[in-house]
Amino acid sequence: MPSAVNQVIARCREAGLRRTKALEELLETLLAAERPMTLTELAASDRLANQCDKATVFRLLQRLAQHGIVRRLGLHERAAYFTLLLPDRHNDYLICTGCGSITAINAPCPVHELEEQIRQQTGYRGLYHELEFFGICPGCEPSGNEPDREHPGPCQRPACGCGNHG
Repeated sequence: MPSAVNQVIARCREAGLRRTKALEELLETLLAAERPMTLTELAASDRLANQCDKATVFRLLQRLAQHGIVRRLGLHERAAYFTLLLPDRHNDYLICTGCGSITAINAPCPVHELEEQIRQQTGYRGLYHELEFFGICPGCEPSGNEPDREHPGPCQRPACGCGNHG
């Protein structure tokens, strides 16, 4: 049975992408990640920091996103997060509108049955979905009062766990 990385590399090859060490390391990093990662996090990761520069990681992510191998998540002006799209892995996400943090949700998804119904009715192949829920994370909620709607840029609240602390 081929490894998950080899399966994703096969998808890359089918899309016309060259197999390079940087591509392999990027895919390994995304596969091992427990949550979506930013470009900065990926470029600074142990696997990629000495392998290639941030611009190379960016170009690889763009190509992978164009071919439906990687998904870009995030709010408009916030940092983009990236995650692999895998046929056997489904993720839904919580996205904080205050700091832009993204967390994968481990909960039953109510859309799977609808997806199968749509697949049968339309004949679509490779159909998938992901849900995104938006709100204010606990770290951006000032002591239980109204949400802090003016929370700009990188999060300054260590309790939120958004990874944007700097």
